[in-house]
Amino acid sequence: MHILERNIEFLEENRSCSYFDNEISDIRYRYLHTCSEEDYQNMLEHGWRRFGKMHFVPECKNCNKCVSMRIDVKNYKFSRSEKRVFRKNLDTKLYIQEPSLTLDHLDLYDKYHFHMNEKKGWSYSPIDPEEYDRSYIQGKSSYTKEFLFVRDKKLIGVSLVDILENSMSAIYSFYDHEYEKFSIGKFSILAQIKIAKELDIPYVYLGYWIKDHFSMGYKQSYKPFEILTNRVSLEEQTVWKTY
Repeated sequence: MHILERNIEFLEENRSCSYFDNEISDIRYRYLHTCSEEDYQNMLEHGWRRFGKMHFVPECKNCNKCVSMRIDVKNYKFSRSEKRVFRKNLDTKLYIQEPSLTLDHLDLYDKYHFHMNEKKGWSYSPIDPEEYDRSYIQGKSSYTKEFLFVRDKKLIGVSLVDILENSMSAIYSFYDHEYEKFSIGKFSILAQIKIAKELDIPYVYLGYWIKDHFSMGYKQSYKPFEILTNRVSLEEQTVWKTY
């Protein structure tokens, strides 16, 4: 029972696709008890993502709709509408710290996913502390942060973010739709881009983009961005191109 104290890698084939009904997917996993910034940077450049200590990348045989994408921070110009989002949130407090777990986190997470279940048909079941810890707290390193968005002394948004020397990776976000007029989801991404600019970080990795998908298509709004055009092993050279 000590297998989780060492690194393992495996391929899960013919599993139900998370994004398309009646589709199957093949996902490669790497459970990394520890992960150096250098190794993590290399995985990001090869299209890998992570939740907790579990890193993963799609290797679907008959589909390549999940496209790894990263925002070109240096050349990103905030639009008028995005500047309005910043202005709307002048009174939204942003705290950046190591990932934590509180009842407020759990309540907000459940509230967000219950709303998305009604709005977009996402599967929903309340999260327990162990699952949240496993997905968002475990595997944290010196580069792992959480962005907490607070209004009226109330937690209204959480974003888990990895901040490396040459990249920022948006792991996951959830927020209170009762504050929809403040566009907290969009504000979270824009805040990450702004901070990346201030830290001279060239890319913000937003994970997988699926064009025109009801849940994953929104990412194409953050232009300019680059997409990974080849799926290769961690030892091979990747090719990123401006979309």
